[in-house]
Amino acid sequence: MLNYNEIKPGKIIIFEDQPYVVVDFHFLRMQQRKPVVQSKIKNLITGKVIEKTFQPSDKFEEAEIVMKPIKYLYTHKGEHWFCEKDNPAARFKIDDAIVSPYIDLIKQNSLIDAKLFNEEIIEIVPPIKVELKVVEAPPSTKGNTAQGGNKQVKVETGAMINTPLFVNEGDVIVVNTQTREYVERANK
Repeated sequence: MLNYNEIKPGKIIIFEDQPYVVVDFHFLRMQQRKPVVQSKIKNLITGKVIEKTFQPSDKFEEAEIVMKPIKYLYTHKGEHWFCEKDNPAARFKIDDAIVSPYIDLIKQNSLIDAKLFNEEIIEIVPPIKVELKVVEAPPSTKGNTAQGGNKQVKVETGAMINTPLFVNEGDVIVVNTQTREYVERANK
C-alpha cells in the first residue's frame, strides 16, 4: 500500500477500482490544517484526466500493469484481430477504442506490446518509430514553399502523413507513432 506522500508522477495506482497514472501532484499546506496532495490522475482505461485532492489518511494500492508482446494480424469489417506472439492459433480481437490511435500506422504481422490490467488489454503500445512505404504522393510543384514546404502522402497502411516536398511515391519513410509525424526517409 502506498501513502498519499508516495504518489509521484508516473506512478500507477488503483483508484475506485480502475488503474490511474499520476500525471501531476504537489503538496498544499494551509495554516493550522493538515497537508494535502493536489493531483491530476489519468484513467488508463478511459483516458479521462481528473483532479483529486488526497488526505494524509488516504492509502492506495499500486496497480500491476503487465506488458505482453502480441502480433497484429488484420482488420476486417471494423474488427481488429491479433494473436499471441508465439501462438498464431490463439486469436482475439481488440476493441476499436483501444487500438484507434495507432492502428493505421501498424503493418500486418507486426509485433507490438499490449498493456494488461487484471488480464485485460487496456492499451496497445506500438514501436515509437515505424517504416512505411509511400503509396500515393501528389507531385511537388516548383516554388510551392509558401505553405512551409509540406504535402500529405498516403502510406501502405492507409494513414495520411505530412512530409517534405521531396518525398515521392515508392519511398520508405520513418514515422513517429506518438506524434504521427514524418521523421526521415529510411535507408533503402
